[in-house]
Amino acid sequence: MNLRSPAFAILFSVSLIAAAGNMALQSVLPAIGREFRLADTLVAAAFAISALMWTVASPFWARLSDRLGRKKVMMIGLGGFILSMSGFGLAATAGLEQWLGAGLAFILMAVARGIYGVFGSAAPIASQAYVADRTKPEQRTQAMSLLASAQGLGTVIGPTFAPLLVLPVVGLAGPMYAFALFGALVLLVVWRRLPSGEVTRVPSPSGRRADKGLWKDPRVRDFLLYGLLVTGAQAINISVLGFHVIDVISQPGAGPDEALPFISIAMFAGAAATLLAQWGLIPLLRLQAADLMRWGAGLAMFGNILTVLAPGYYGVVVGYAVVSMGVGFARPGFTAGSSLSVGPHEQGAVAGLMMSLAGLSFLGPPVIGVALYELAEPAPFIANALLLAVATALCFISPRLRRGPPDLPDRDETPSPETPPASQPGPEGNR
Repeated sequence: MNLRSPAFAILFSVSLIAAAGNMALQSVLPAIGREFRLADTLVAAAFAISALMWTVASPFWARLSDRLGRKKVMMIGLGGFILSMSGFGLAATAGLEQWLGAGLAFILMAVARGIYGVFGSAAPIASQAYVADRTKPEQRTQAMSLLASAQGLGTVIGPTFAPLLVLPVVGLAGPMYAFALFGALVLLVVWRRLPSGEVTRVPSPSGRRADKGLWKDPRVRDFLLYGLLVTGAQAINISVLGFHVIDVISQPGAGPDEALPFISIAMFAGAAATLLAQWGLIPLLRLQAADLMRWGAGLAMFGNILTVLAPGYYGVVVGYAVVSMGVGFARPGFTAGSSLSVGPHEQGAVAGLMMSLAGLSFLGPPVIGVALYELAEPAPFIANALLLAVATALCFISPRLRRGPPDLPDRDETPSPETPPASQPGPEGNR
């Protein structure tokens, strides 16, 4: 597959719009929760519901993409994204304008997130499998890394534009309406322009359940365990960030919506640090999968320690940026490593596992992290440092992570300068 082709540009846009929309939502959700006077843990629970459905649905979409085709499943996922964002916006507007009580409006917002949980994983799974179908093993890391770089770019665009989309008529719900519209435009482009059918998808030996038992397969098991530790820690950082910024900059008489630009700046700093790693440091240092995982977990651990040692708004921003840079290193390492460790007929299944992993990381950790934050401000960051210390140790203890993916003929897993790895997920992870 030509990485400069229009088809790859379309796949890039699918990942970009999903990441941007979810990070925009993440930036405004704490302010909405505080306007509704809801407990912070209850707000985090809305994403946990979505993550549960994401985890359950991901293997189904992986299998369906093998049978129905990558393009059709991608379109289903985009449709779910549009319905979820628009539904969330309508529910938020109804609550903020007091057309409905805050409790009922929040329930409807949770239902809208549930819709995304069911359908949202379809598009990234189909996109990853689409690329895997059309690349040779020696091209896989390069292609997957560039596709993932859309996520890093999306996490810049989403929180940067979110404050600009909080308009007088639609208020805090404005970003949701805007990204629902952008998603509809991308869906139209996928339908009209994305090629399909020219590649024969190789069915799995089991016929239908290639993902069954793959999570405990020794080829990918340690990559998945590492990924769960890293993405779980990052999920805590993302979920706590908005509440932390609101509390750090709070002034008497100020509303939660006034903190939105400061939340966006913090998220922008994290995304920029991720892109610095992706588009600068990784190509310059020519790091391979095993190196990416070691450096990634170590940097993310240091970022959480820094947040504890340097309280205040600037400490929050710098700490989050270092965490984001670390995850920008780590995710391409374990994603490409797991893909390269299995055969062509298992690519749809391993893509489904990666999406299930993303859902699992946002199932319990955000609620636990926000609950720890309500207990004591440094608590979630200390817990994260411990999780990431375990992930770093695993890189040296596990023979498979220490060596990286098995060598294949003519394969060079070092990213080229033109296609640096990238990833910074939104609320459900890898997009």
